[in-house]
Formats: sequence, C-alpha cells, structure tokens
Amino acid sequence: MTILAPSRFERRGLIEYAALLGLLALVVTSLAATAPAPDKLGSGIARLFAPSGLLTQMVPPDFTRIVPIGWKLLETLQMAVAGSFLGLILALPFAILATDRLSPHPLVRHVARALIALFRTVPDLVWAIVFIIIVGLGPAAGVMAIMIDKIGFAGRFFAEAMEETDPGPQDALRAIGASRLGLIGSAVIPACLPSFIATSLFALEKSVRGSAALGLVGAGGIGVDLKVAFDLFNYDEALAIILMMLALVIAVEQGSGWIRRKLI
Repeated sequence: MTILAPSRFERRGLIEYAALLGLLALVVTSLAATAPAPDKLGSGIARLFAPSGLLTQMVPPDFTRIVPIGWKLLETLQMAVAGSFLGLILALPFAILATDRLSPHPLVRHVARALIALFRTVPDLVWAIVFIIIVGLGPAAGVMAIMIDKIGFAGRFFAEAMEETDPGPQDALRAIGASRLGLIGSAVIPACLPSFIATSLFALEKSVRGSAALGLVGAGGIGVDLKVAFDLFNYDEALAIILMMLALVIAVEQGSGWIRRKLI
C-alpha cells in the first residue's frame, strides 16, 4: 500500500526551492545589514538604566501641564474622528468602483484600485507634509492626511468584502431590472455591513494612534507638545504625555470593542 505524504510535504519544484532560498537569503542579509550589534545594544540598555540615563530622567512623570496637554489630546481625538469619518465616507465609492461586479468599466476599476493603492502606500506623515504645504500648519492638515490614509486603508477592505459577497441576490436583482445603485443599496451593502463596521472601528483605532505622530511635522495634535518636550530635554513631561496618549488609545480601543460586540 502506498502512503501519500500530506500536501505540505509534497515534493516541490526547482522554482519553488529557489524562491524559498531567495526568501531565506533576504531575511539573513536584512538581519545582517540592519539589526543592531549585540555589543551596541547592550551598552545602549546600560545607558538607559544609568543614574543619569533617559529612564531616570523620565521617572517620575511631570503632570504639571496636564490641562493644556489634555486639550491637545482632545484635539488629537477630534482629528482622528473627523479624518476617519471623511475617509470612510469617501472610501465606499472608491471601493464600489474598484469591485469587479460593481464597477461600470474595467478602466474605471483599474484607476480606482491604483488610487486606493497609492493612498495606502504613501505614509500618513508624508500626506501630512503635503497638506501642510497646501493648507498650512495645524489640525486641518492632519485631518486631511488621516482622510487620505483611511480611503486607502478602508477602501481595500471594503472592496474585498464586496467581492466576497454571494452573487446570487445581485444576479436576481439584475434579472428583474434593478439599477446599479438599487443593487448596491439592497444587496451589497446589507451583506457587507458587519465587515464595514469592523473595518471602520479598526480604522478609528488606527487613526487615534497615528494622529499623535502627525504633530511631529506640524499637523496639529499632541505630537507638537511631545516633540517640544524632547527637544527641551523635558523627559519627565514627555513621559506624562506618553502616558496620557496611552490612556486615550486604550479608552478608544475599549470603546471600539464594546461597539463591535454590540453591533456585530
């Protein structure tokens, strides 16, 4: 009797072995070229815990500016909410145009997918710099950067969710002469709504974490205060800002999880 090995142990072709070796070589060379040397890492950790090291200067945190920091945190949250809302609203039409069964033309589909990929590929800090040039310093540039980033993030997942829906109800509506908008509103969006909600909540969580960094380039929010604290060597105040940012992120994640459990 012949015993067949599981599929994962089947013999691979020469091209597959070459691809695996190439991947392994990439991992090894990447570690060799970029990973910190053990001696430098050890000396850095020792300096961190030294009597005059960074950790010693950060502890205990300085909360004397808790009120202005709190207002900046509120601005950071407002940036994340506004940018996520605008981005998620705009991500839906982009996703519809990028979906095979819903796009009006293959050229439109390819253009929509290319734009979604562009929005997703360029880091939000780069978008923030671009919008600072356009609208100036402040939270407006941060909101627009988050909006573009969310179009790329949510647009991809929205499109994938619509691609995975059962085509039966859509074909039935087409057979009775339903319009494209009627098909989307009656069959596609109701079927994808749980996925849309989950993606939207994850996008909001991502925006709250990312919006704190946008202030480092002048796009508003708490990042400005954090950068100033480090520039002035006020490490105890920097730790206070980091702890308050952590509390905000945890609160948003807990709230998002509660909403997700209630709605999905």
